[in-house]
Amino acid sequence: MAGVSLKCGDCGTLLRSVEEAQQHAELTNHSNFSESTEAVLNLVCTSCGKPCRSKTESDLHTKRTGHTEFVDKTSEAAKPISLEAPKVDETAASEEAPNADASQDEEMVVPEVDKKLVEELEAMGFSTARATRALHYSGNASIEAAINWIVEHESDPDIDQMPLVPANTKAEAPKPSLTPEELKAKQQELRERARKKKEEEERRMEREREKERIRIGKELLEAKRIEEENERKRLLALRKAEKEEERRAREKIKQKLEEDKAERRRKLGLPPEEPAEAKPSTVVEEKKSFLPVRPATKAEQMRECLRSLKQNHKEDDARVKKAFQTLLTYVGNVARNPDEEKFRKIRLSNQTFQDRVGALKGGIEFLEICGFEKIDGEEFLFLPRDKVEMAVLNSAGSELDSAIKNPFFGVL
Repeated sequence: MAGVSLKCGDCGTLLRSVEEAQQHAELTNHSNFSESTEAVLNLVCTSCGKPCRSKTESDLHTKRTGHTEFVDKTSEAAKPISLEAPKVDETAASEEAPNADASQDEEMVVPEVDKKLVEELEAMGFSTARATRALHYSGNASIEAAINWIVEHESDPDIDQMPLVPANTKAEAPKPSLTPEELKAKQQELRERARKKKEEEERRMEREREKERIRIGKELLEAKRIEEENERKRLLALRKAEKEEERRAREKIKQKLEEDKAERRRKLGLPPEEPAEAKPSTVVEEKKSFLPVRPATKAEQMRECLRSLKQNHKEDDARVKKAFQTLLTYVGNVARNPDEEKFRKIRLSNQTFQDRVGALKGGIEFLEICGFEKIDGEEFLFLPRDKVEMAVLNSAGSELDSAIKNPFFGVL
């Protein structure tokens, strides 16, 4: 039996002619072809006349258009294959090409669809081409089927192009269109579905935004907790270092006293004092008498200054709170921008400063504890760059923040 196709030995594709084999070789670089008695599959769509050369191609066509009826014309199209490439007269081909294209163009026509259904779709806002394409590919069945097709194929690049089918294709008989009442109900239903879909999308986006806000809030709270914990540990370490320094100072003083006592006994010719059982109460009293008075730390001075400020103006809590917030702003600006002189210099005659801080007893004193000094005939408060201590500023910020947040601060 003569061969009816050429088979690619590399990928198994069946080809109808030498020309197709040559094109396949150019695209794939495959060169192993042999004559085959297996015919190339030819499935023709009964709705639009499109030929499909494989089951996969017909499945894709069905998925895209909804057409499910195909006629197998494989045996009709099968014919012995010629292994010689036909010689084409370029002059004749050039003359026949326009005629062939013209005849092919004339054979393609716009499919017949229900005019009333087209008008109903146009009334809904769809273009004529989109309405015609939707009715044709949905089987010209109903408005609902056409709209469902439009929704599914809205992203198709050719959705607004008028469909064309061969002139001899038989159009399916249109089904009855909707009545005006049914059309109105269908439009209302579509609008309702669109509204619900939009509301659902908005709710979903709002949930996502709320989750993001909660996540950010948790992160901020955790960062603040860590910062407060680190500050607490730093203050504890500072207090521990201060106590250790005081203990060493007491030990030095005690040692110095013992040495002086021993030196006096030696000069008087007395023997060294033997360790004796001293009365506990006497020892306690002696220890107390030689303990130095511990100076107040910066943090304690700031806390006491703020407590005095609130006590002096306890009848006006709002003004005191505003003074604390203003002081916190001054301290925070210097801590964040220690090299900016504008944040380290305050004009005492500034009306805003006087209203919020200067007129309150204890406001200027607090800034002086932080390191500010009066200059230019007490016209300015100025914090020299070399005297900016971040530890002091951080302590000031902590004390002010605690005073602002604690409603009972300065009451007891």
